[in-house]
This record gives sequence, structure tokens and C-alpha cells, in this order.
Amino acid sequence: MLERKTMTLNLQEGEMVVLDRLAERKGLTKTALIRQALRLYQSVEERLEQGQKFFFEHPVSKEKSELLVL
Repeated sequence: MLERKTMTLNLQEGEMVVLDRLAERKGLTKTALIRQALRLYQSVEERLEQGQKFFFEHPVSKEKSELLVL
């Protein structure tokens, strides 16, 4: 089994509200949601390092907007 480590995460009120709402909407615990977000961010970073770009496309107009990651 993988070794687990514990950390404390201090969030502002608004950030905690967002975390609570997303976790509830996705049916996940807050911990599971944060793990999922880390995997997503890692995937985005890897693709950006390869020179790829991320776009959102409007389903009707097909207008595209690029996602910029700082």
C-alpha cells in the first residue's frame, strides 16, 4: 500500500464554499476532489510542456477560447 501523508490546507471562506459545492455536485469527498484536481493539473502541465494548447469550444457557434495557465 502507498504511504500517505497528511497536510493542513487553509482556505478562505469563498474557496471553501467552492470546494464544498464542487464536491457535492460531483458526489466526491473534498479530499477526492482535490486529488482529482491535482491529476488534472498535472495532465495539463505535461501537455503544455509538450507545446500543446487547451481550448474551450462553444457547442453552437464553435467559437474557441484558449485556456492560459500561469
